[in-house]
Amino acid sequence: MWIFDRDLWGEIFNTLGKNMLRTFLTMIGVILAMLILILLLGGSNGLSNGFNKIFEGTASNSLFVWSQRTSEPYKGFERGRRIRFKIEDAEIIKKQIPEIEVLAPRIELGSHRDVVTVYRRGRKSGSAVYGDYPEIDNITKKKLVEGRFLNQSDIDDSKKVCVIGEETYKLLFDKGEKAVGEDIRINGVFFRIVGIYKPNNNINIDGENAVFIPFSTFQKAFNSGDRMGWMAIAVDPDTKVAVVESKIKKILKAKYDISPKDERAIGSFDMSEVFNSISAFTTVLKGFSFFVGIFTLLAGVIAISNILLITVKERTKEIGVRRALGATPKVVRRQIVLEAIVLTTFAGLIGFTISVGALALIEIALSGGDVPIDNPMINIPQFTVSFLLMVALSTLIGLIPANRAVKIKPIDALREE
Repeated sequence: MWIFDRDLWGEIFNTLGKNMLRTFLTMIGVILAMLILILLLGGSNGLSNGFNKIFEGTASNSLFVWSQRTSEPYKGFERGRRIRFKIEDAEIIKKQIPEIEVLAPRIELGSHRDVVTVYRRGRKSGSAVYGDYPEIDNITKKKLVEGRFLNQSDIDDSKKVCVIGEETYKLLFDKGEKAVGEDIRINGVFFRIVGIYKPNNNINIDGENAVFIPFSTFQKAFNSGDRMGWMAIAVDPDTKVAVVESKIKKILKAKYDISPKDERAIGSFDMSEVFNSISAFTTVLKGFSFFVGIFTLLAGVIAISNILLITVKERTKEIGVRRALGATPKVVRRQIVLEAIVLTTFAGLIGFTISVGALALIEIALSGGDVPIDNPMINIPQFTVSFLLMVALSTLIGLIPANRAVKIKPIDALREE
């Protein structure tokens, strides 16, 4: 098979090695092009991974709904009426909207953003205190350092247990001191610690200085009755969150006699909008990076084609001799094209190696910083597509000097000095 012809490859490397300086300078364009392509793709992948890490532990298809004040009069009620959700609202919504996968009613001690003084043996911390169901861990995942999170048994038996944040632990305990099994006091009520969590280093909705207690226990301990502060909701991945959001508001507006046109009475936050916006941004960035990189690579390959045109001119007599000795146009064309492929491939691999090293250094330099970049490397499909495209471009561009060589007539070539 011609691809394994030792003489053919010997001629190719002999030709390319005659002028090493020119060969190297020819390769620089492709090396830089591959360097730019891989750095751009790796950087965009790093940003995408960084944003994904930020959202890690938080359901991307989640929705948060809370009550506010009405902004329009309706059915005899004046503007500015305070809406207060009840725990039964969660049951009604879950029953009427099957697209909801998880619904976790929540309540907070004090008003939003307020802190509550938590005591333990003369030490105290200003912490946020939440009444929660175990389902909340499916929406905003907590990384446990020790112990466990709330479970259904805690809800059923209204156990006086709690899970505290790492910051809360630091304020109430000495370093290394055991916390699980110890008691803390909130508004005169004692709770036993069953778990400690640490921040996810990403979107942290509840903060790290917080205390989570069972919802049912919260109701009895702090006399909250059937009130519910807000709802954390995870929607089926095949359903748009905005659709579920609209259905929820319609149900609640009808239940609490809120004007259908009132946009302020019920507050909401669609996490999927943020996630989708960032995903769209990183997708466009990857496409732009690939587009710029490919055109840069094309410029480098064209440079190789121009150099090969010059070498074909210099090898006119050589080509004429080969033609006179019986070399067919196909053989001559094949050799020139292979020379273009070898130059491009070798230069591309050098550029790839340099760029991977540069990306590794970038990751080390930015690790632990505020820049949302994580593992800025290209994946196997991206490398495969880039490599095959590079070979395809070199083949097409190599046909230009190859066809020029084929057009050389043996008799004319032999006469040339």
